[in-house]
Amino acid sequence: MPEYPDITIYLEALQARVLGQPLTGLRLATPFLLRTVEPVPTGQTVARLDRVGKRIAFGFDSGVWMVLHLMIAGRLHWKPAGAKLSGRNMLAAFDFPQGSLVLTEAGSKRQASLHIVHDLASLDPGGLEVIGVTLAAFAERLRSRNHTLKRSLTDPRLFSGIGNAYSDEILHAARLSPVALSQKLTDDEVERLWRAVGSVLQTWTDTLRNEAKGGFPEKVTAFRPEIKR
Repeated sequence: MPEYPDITIYLEALQARVLGQPLTGLRLATPFLLRTVEPVPTGQTVARLDRVGKRIAFGFDSGVWMVLHLMIAGRLHWKPAGAKLSGRNMLAAFDFPQGSLVLTEAGSKRQASLHIVHDLASLDPGGLEVIGVTLAAFAERLRSRNHTLKRSLTDPRLFSGIGNAYSDEILHAARLSPVALSQKLTDDEVERLWRAVGSVLQTWTDTLRNEAKGGFPEKVTAFRPEIKR
């Protein structure tokens, strides 16, 4: 599942391609992708791009938000304008003047979702943004529930943007067991975890950014040999 580093790189690539551009059309290969009944904001201009947990949010000049959740197997691709939706993995194409953003999803399950909403906060599970957060705020949120560290890090109501892949890397870097309980950690262990969260997510964001080399990221995957599991 794309997590904080992957979504960040997607957003950076989209800023250069769709920010300030109108959505000229939305083509759906399956109607089940769209989970709301609000009209598609065709013709409206993308005024803002944001991340809500593991979701990508397109904010339009009308105040409407188009929010895409890639789930486990969803991936984005930038294609020439009007690219055909061919192949069973292609779910949708978001058409813009400079190209088409194509959504694919591997496998037979269709879990990716698209919501069109007026209130972006309605889709926010409330997880703490961990990049730049103070140690005190991180510790307070971590100890607010007595979960295993693996569950705590991946709970979107506790922390934003962390899933299975990067939580494993974080715990390895912090030298902590995934089954250790959050309320049993010493202050030193909490600090190690806090430092590892920031370091791992920033390192992987930089790595993915360098791999993209200014192009659209096509190597978004949780299955990397460098990630510790």
